[in-house]
Amino acid sequence: MNDRQLDLIIARILRAGVTLSAATVLSGGVWYLARSGEARPSYGHFIGIPGIRALVSLPGPEVVMLAGLLMLIATPVARVVFSLVAFAMERDWVYVGITAVVLAVLGYSLVTGL
Repeated sequence: MNDRQLDLIIARILRAGVTLSAATVLSGGVWYLARSGEARPSYGHFIGIPGIRALVSLPGPEVVMLAGLLMLIATPVARVVFSLVAFAMERDWVYVGITAVVLAVLGYSLVTGL
């Protein structure tokens, strides 16, 4: 695999992730508006639900929109994972190490929220 092929595959991963995420958020938004578009929002009362627990406690349209946002967050992570595998296949150990550090930082920030 040469550099040009690697760049094309990474571009396709990013494009597919963003497109799928946008379509998911859009479908959840359309569902939300169809279900409760005329309801008056209560801006004086906010209940935040942190983390993945929101997926089981929110109504259907909100879950779909949140899943789309999680896909958007996962897109660059998938790119880094693919890059790590590609560099390992090329036996480019310097870039494997750098990419592993980037993946560790991404994982740490996703887990801790920092």
